[in-house]
Amino acid sequence: MVDAPRPSVLLSMERRHLPRLFDDAARARLRQVAKVDLADEAIVADFQAPGVAERLKDTEILLTGWGSQPVDEAVLAHAPNLEAIVHSAGSVKAIVTDACWQRGLAVSNAVAANAVPVAEYTVAMIVLANKHVLPIRDAYRTQNAKQDWAITYPTIGNYGQVIGIVGASHVGREVLRLLASYDFELLLSDPTLTAAEAERLGAELVDLDELVTRSDVVSIHAPDLPATYHLFDQRRLARLKDQATLINTARGRLIDTAALTEEAATGRLDVILDVTDPEPLPPDSKLFQLPNVFLTPHLAGSTGVEVRRMGELAVAEIERYARGEPFAHPVDGSRIGQLA
Repeated sequence: MVDAPRPSVLLSMERRHLPRLFDDAARARLRQVAKVDLADEAIVADFQAPGVAERLKDTEILLTGWGSQPVDEAVLAHAPNLEAIVHSAGSVKAIVTDACWQRGLAVSNAVAANAVPVAEYTVAMIVLANKHVLPIRDAYRTQNAKQDWAITYPTIGNYGQVIGIVGASHVGREVLRLLASYDFELLLSDPTLTAAEAERLGAELVDLDELVTRSDVVSIHAPDLPATYHLFDQRRLARLKDQATLINTARGRLIDTAALTEEAATGRLDVILDVTDPEPLPPDSKLFQLPNVFLTPHLAGSTGVEVRRMGELAVAEIERYARGEPFAHPVDGSRIGQLA
């Protein structure tokens, strides 16, 4: 039996990301399954650079990542054998152009891998938020005395709490999966789903205003689209329960920052933000100072060793391609407008 020829793979990303994404074992797998040059100088940072057009001629797969340039008609004109783009990061919107879809290229991305740490961060924050850990920590530091915290926080605890998930994205679905083992009531708002589909995810489908009104914790996982800009405006923020927690690990533009600052300043809400608009916030933003606001610098997603999970997914996709199998994580070009 004759082995199938190894596909030719060309890397396109900022060179500094290569060691973060692919450790020695992942690189060995790539070399085994594909014809690929993993030297720093072989990584294409600019499709217009001298010699790149010649290298594109035999390329079957573009392995892209953070910092990759758009694959437009000019690039495709030099890549007659290109059949697939494997993106080792999240959104492909800035890289995969209409010309790629018109060519019929197969496209894969690592959104599913990146969803894992975001979901883990979110669930951790939900559990801590229901325990009112942050305000109690600050009060305990100041008072340094034993007291019955359930008197101050009568809703403290995780049993029976209502958790509202906004958006059945990869992250939203992973959050729901992780929350299934808790004694929560799960609500889901997503205009693209039916009630039966939400039920299969373990949640009750409701409209967004009902979700906001009923939930003890609201966690945002919707895409950043024109239709979701300031999804949480002054009116919707005002509908949140007193002592509710709002978590955003999606995109900052989904919340009206000015309205959120005003609402948070009343002290009636707890707010956990890993993303903001703008990002970072200006140094004089009140959100940095409010004790009921917990800010992290966009670290919920893959960072440090977690980035390797994305590289592992990309390598596995190329292995599937080499075996003649479809991608496990394909991007549907017909739905690109609905994706983050």
